[in-house]
Amino acid sequence: MQFFPLILLVVLFYFMLIRPQMKRNKEHKQMLGALSKGDEVVTGGGLAGKVIELGESYVTVEIADNVAVKVQKPAITSVLPKGTLKAL
Repeated sequence: MQFFPLILLVVLFYFMLIRPQMKRNKEHKQMLGALSKGDEVVTGGGLAGKVIELGESYVTVEIADNVAVKVQKPAITSVLPKGTLKAL
């Protein structure tokens, strides 16, 4: 009976912290796997642009006309719907 609160705490941590984080990581990996040329993305630093080249671990993102930056794939936080950049 003395270990019951400890076991309950471990189960609570699993369902409140560990499981949601694992789900987010899985979704992020799927998003990066589905990334393709022409997608509009936002990086972790807040840069928004269009993917012009994909590599194994790096992505080249065009952030303005004739201005391209190379970022690591994990730095891409989200994929925007098509046409979003024109609305900005």
